Amino acid sequence: MTLAGCSYVTVERDSAPEKHVDVSSVPDAVPKLETRSKYGNPESYVVFDKRYYVMNDNRGFSQQGIASWYGKKFHGKRTSSGESYNMYTMTAAHKTLILPAYVEVTNLENGKKVVVKVNDRGPFHENRIIDLSYAAATKLDVVAKGTALVKIRVVQPGYTSGERGAAIETISPEYSPGYFFIQVGAFSELDNAESLRRKLNVIGNALVKISQVVIDNRTLYRVRIGPLSDVAIADKIVQKLIQLNGSEHHIVIN
Repeated sequence: MTLAGCSYVTVERDSAPEKHVDVSSVPDAVPKLETRSKYGNPESYVVFDKRYYVMNDNRGFSQQGIASWYGKKFHGKRTSSGESYNMYTMTAAHKTLILPAYVEVTNLENGKKVVVKVNDRGPFHENRIIDLSYAAATKLDVVAKGTALVKIRVVQPGYTSGERGAAIETISPEYSPGYFFIQVGAFSELDNAESLRRKLNVIGNALVKISQVVIDNRTLYRVRIGPLSDVAIADKIVQKLIQLNGSEHHIVIN
């Protein structure tokens, strides 16, 4: 199946409203029980020749990475769930969550937090994890910069703003604020990590590093690129990674 009604399917530039609209009083989305969207939840779908697989269960899902936003270009158009996109409400797009879903989004650069309803697919950009509505992005101070480092987690009916979920990954003091890494591998054998690091040295010998971490009494050697603070540079590195080996990669904050 090819999915067409989502945020990054065209290359036309998006924009904010022509006149300033105060969205500070727009309430967060309130999680509630809803039936699955019939249109928005195929087993898999294809956009830009890449296949995405919709999750079987949203519960407990969390993710960290780069958020973007979408606005005027898609206002009033149909979302992947069948609803009309309203850039003045608290909604968002995600590639693989079951639609609809409710997600708490925390801007890791300023600590601001909102809850949005995920009712659309996207962002179909290699280095983004969620596309926020104009209202949500404004409340998180994302619009001016265009992107932000965020932590997202699925929340259920009964959620309150004071609810505590899993601990937020804080940015390491050595690199804070606003710095991040691109993790390209984690290995139980140091030799395997060294082999990947050597392969990626064309990106920049000083940028590709190996860090050791112990998880569940198991030592892992993580190959990471960074620290980075410029999303545009990170995007270029990701494109280079795709050209080199097409390996999986994701953003990590510390």
